[in-house]
Formats: sequence, C-alpha cells, structure tokens
Amino acid sequence: MVIVMRAEATGNDLAALQAAIEELGMQVHVSRGEERTIVGLIGDKRNVEGFPFTSFSGVESVVHVTHPFKLASRDFHPEPTVVDVGGVKIGGGNLVVMAGPCSVETRDQLLESAHAVKAAGAQILRGGAFKPRTSPYAFNGLGVEGLKLLAEAREATGLKVVTELMDLEHLDVVAEYTDIIQIGARNMQNFPLLRELGKIQKPIMLKRGLSATIEEWLMAAEYILSGGNSDVILCERGIRTFETATRNTLDLNAVPVVKRLSHLPVIVDPSHGTGVASYVPAMSRAGVAAGADGLMIEVHPNPAKALSDGAQSLNVPQFQSLMGEIQALSNALGLRLEERETETVSP
Repeated sequence: MVIVMRAEATGNDLAALQAAIEELGMQVHVSRGEERTIVGLIGDKRNVEGFPFTSFSGVESVVHVTHPFKLASRDFHPEPTVVDVGGVKIGGGNLVVMAGPCSVETRDQLLESAHAVKAAGAQILRGGAFKPRTSPYAFNGLGVEGLKLLAEAREATGLKVVTELMDLEHLDVVAEYTDIIQIGARNMQNFPLLRELGKIQKPIMLKRGLSATIEEWLMAAEYILSGGNSDVILCERGIRTFETATRNTLDLNAVPVVKRLSHLPVIVDPSHGTGVASYVPAMSRAGVAAGADGLMIEVHPNPAKALSDGAQSLNVPQFQSLMGEIQALSNALGLRLEERETETVSP
C-alpha cells in the first residue's frame, strides 16, 4: 500500500501519518518527488485493513500495490533512483560504461587495461578477483591479491572499481577494496548473502540469474532494499534459452519492462549476454537504445591469451571504436556520457 500526499501537505501532516502507521506495526518508506510525496507501508497488510488514512490531513489518496516487490516498485518510489558512486552517477539520464578484463590476471595486464578503458571514456573498471567458474580446474582468480591490484589501478587512473563477491566469507574484504559489489547470476537468489548486503552502505550491482524471471530478479533486489541499502543497480546479462548460437540470450525486453516496474537503474552486459566479441558492439548500441543506464563490457589487451572469457572480450582498438559509437548515440538520445580523453591507446 502507498499513500499519496497532497502537494500542500506539511511536515507535521507527514509526521502525524508516519506515527500512526508505525503504531499499527508497519514500516514506513517515504519517497519525495518533485510534485508529490509518496508514503509506502511495508509489513502485514492485515494490520491496516480498513484504517481511515484518507481522514488524515494532507493525504490525497491510498493506492494498493499489487506487485510482491514493494521497495523496488515505482509505486513506492516514482522517481528514478540515481546511485552515486563517488561522483559517478548511475541512472537519471546518465550513461555509464564499466569496462575491463573478465579476470585480474597480472599487475601489467590490469594496469594496461585500466589506462586503456579510461582513455576510451569508461568511468568504472571491472575485473574479477574471485572468479566463479563452471570447471574447478579453470582459473579461479587471484583472490585478495587481485583486489589489491584493482585498488592500485583505481589509484593510478581515478576509475571506480566493480568486482564480484561470491560468499559471505569475503564480504568485508571485498567491501574494503571495491566501490561497487557485484553479485553474479549464480548468487542472485543467495538470500543470506543478499540480507547481509542490505546492512552495508555500499552500492550493489545485482545480475539477473541464468533462468530468473523479471519478478524473481526484482524480488532478489527487494532483499537488499529491505535491509536498508537503497543503492541497488540491476544488470541484465542474458538468460539461458534453447538457442545455442550465442552463449546466452540477451533479454533487452527486460530493460523497458524493468524501467516501467522499478525505479532502479539498469545496466546491460552484452559480453556475457552474447559470449561472442563480434556481437558485443551491436548489442551495446541496442542496449543503450533500449533505455539502459549503462553498459558492462569485457576488454582485454590480448583476448587470445585471456585466462577467462577471451572469446567475448574486445581488444583495445575495438573498444575505442565502440566508445565513439556510444558517444554519438548518447548525444542523439540526450544522455550524459563523460567525454573521452583526446589521446589514443596503441593496440
């Protein structure tokens, strides 16, 4: 349930309403827009059945929310959420590009990647320190050493850092070294982990599960939001279908659907969504055109020698070319994308 306040409602009106709601055993979520203030009620709806909220001064109307996700819903929060990552704003008409290698392999590889994506116009460096792999014999990342290298790359370039957290054991150390904590597709419904992420004040990027519906994805976000962490970013990274021509099926339908249902910003990952480097530019452009708030792209100085996901990684010249296209597209769509540096990076 949400209560819509009148435009002329006072602070005292809102305070009286909040006190009454809390007396009924419900939690209160207040969202202040440019024209209206929305008061969301969270808890057992039986506690408030028949309660005369419209009799309170300043109340315009009461709306019953049908979606099971409450805090993630636009009914509770009509205005788009903008997640501020140390000055890099995600959502609200800003287009953000996260780029870098799938895995942190060596210091030289990471620093070369970081400087290259920075010069091309990316604002956030991606790189896996802990790598969930299908095979236990594949490269599983450098762990804490990889986190330290990401922090060094951030210091050298000014880029913000996003990296994946796999389990509760490493929550504190990952939170220490990263600016955005990524939750991968395999962990989208790791509810104990999501609950703990709700208790920290660090932006969380929640990737859609391999076979998750949009509702399941938003309900997973609800776990984080309900714990008090409002800085949640969604990432569409492709779902598993019967198609085998690509690694996954990048569900760009999800972008406008989620934008209609939720206020949370949405990032598109065309690298995992296709699994094929040559398809990444087209799906990047399509993601921006569909309304995504940003892109997450795998870039490696030498994809042929990458220890993971080389087949879907762009090399530096390919990424430079794509960023030129994204800049032109963002200009046409009226989006704000940080301008590229004037110098170029040699292949």
